[in-house]
Amino acid sequence: MHRRHLLNLILASAAFALPFGVSATQIRNARLWRSDDKLRLVFDLSGPVHYKTFSLSSPERLIIDLSGANLSGDFSQLSLANTVIHSIRSGHFGLGDTRIVLDLSGPVQLNSFLLPPQEGQGHRLVLDLKSAASLPVAVPSEVIQDTAHAKRDIIVVVDPGHGGKDPGAVGAKGEREKDVVLSIAQLLAKRLKREKGFDVKLVRNDDFFVPLRKRVEIARKHNADMFISVHADAAPRLTASGASVYCLSEGGATSATARFMAQRENGADLLGATRLLNLKDKDPMLAGVILDMSMNATLAASLQLGSTVLGSLAGITTLHQKRVEQAGFAVLKSPDVPSILVETGFISNARDSQRLVTARHQQAVADGLFEGLQRYFQKNPPANSYIAWQQAQKKTQV
Repeated sequence: MHRRHLLNLILASAAFALPFGVSATQIRNARLWRSDDKLRLVFDLSGPVHYKTFSLSSPERLIIDLSGANLSGDFSQLSLANTVIHSIRSGHFGLGDTRIVLDLSGPVQLNSFLLPPQEGQGHRLVLDLKSAASLPVAVPSEVIQDTAHAKRDIIVVVDPGHGGKDPGAVGAKGEREKDVVLSIAQLLAKRLKREKGFDVKLVRNDDFFVPLRKRVEIARKHNADMFISVHADAAPRLTASGASVYCLSEGGATSATARFMAQRENGADLLGATRLLNLKDKDPMLAGVILDMSMNATLAASLQLGSTVLGSLAGITTLHQKRVEQAGFAVLKSPDVPSILVETGFISNARDSQRLVTARHQQAVADGLFEGLQRYFQKNPPANSYIAWQQAQKKTQV
């Protein structure tokens, strides 16, 4: 009995000690990024973790509880000046858990998620904090009634291709497509945000992987007026150079290059367009007719949009093709959102690659894309948009 009692004590002690032992996930480090509309805080972890968050007021605090995790790093290196975070505190909580407290200058909107290991990085807990002061404020109904017309923003979803575990094409000197297109997409997003009448959503604003089907879903989730996917691909011929614009093709590809690009981008992540429209309750034949009508109208708009953007790029860089090409790109298969894919150049071409990695050329390409989008929407403003209202005002003044 004595031995059995002693063994039970040893086992119980081991069970209580386990969270603090080698099996506990380590919180190794914390990193901080700022963008125009949010603050991103990333905790680097040694393994997977379960967590929960909640907020407290008077004063404002955000609490993150991580189960079975120990803190092995510290947060003293983080620069918190001019952020919504005053200070970061941490300590043991419960049996082998860690509690992290963010002392805040005001209320925040939180979006948090876990990222698995990829691209040489381990497990991560990501916290995106948006200050409540920057969130839309509810407008009283009497103010809405005083507005003569609805003047909504045109919503543009910008998709930087690849990301995370998928580097995309890689140049001769190690230039990575995912880095180039993220920079161009971010510059385009900044330009759109400065223009009255436009709102922009980035599919990714950092180096993480988004599946093709998810990119299409994001465009539909935000009720996008248009979707633009930005790339800088490689071609079988190293001499291939210049920018190209692609739209979806229901039939075959318009060139061998277009076919090669679509196969390269799609991989095994193809998406059937019929899944994207809410046609479950429709007769199969009627559903097919509705889809065809939607696709035909959207393809026509996509081709017109692509042609306008291609014309704008012609003044900035050489063109690989002087017409909009078509192929079966999965990322463009949103039946009711005009969508284009822009190859800003070939990273496999030495001259293109050299230009694509420079900040000056990236800015020029972003400006060209913006000018093309703006010209298209000035000719084809969506109903109830600010630009449609602006066009109507001009006509009444003539």
